[in-house]
Amino acid sequence: MAKTQEQKLFGAAVLKMSFKLRDALESPAFKGIYPGVLRDLGVDDAEVDKYTQEHREEVENAARAKT
Repeated sequence: MAKTQEQKLFGAAVLKMSFKLRDALESPAFKGIYPGVLRDLGVDDAEVDKYTQEHREEVENAARAKT
C-alpha cells in the first residue's frame, strides 16, 4: 500500500528530529541516511521542516519514543 504524502513527511520528520534531539544532525550517520530517505520518499528537506513546524509536538513525541 502506498504511503500518503503526510505519512512520508511524518516519517522523514521523525527521523530528522531523532537525530536533532541527540544533537547529531552533522553526524556521518545522518548525512548518509537522510538524503536517501528524502529521495526514496520523494520529499525535500524544506517540506520536512515545514511539516515539523506544523506538527512539532507529534513529531517530537514520536522521535523521543524511538530514541
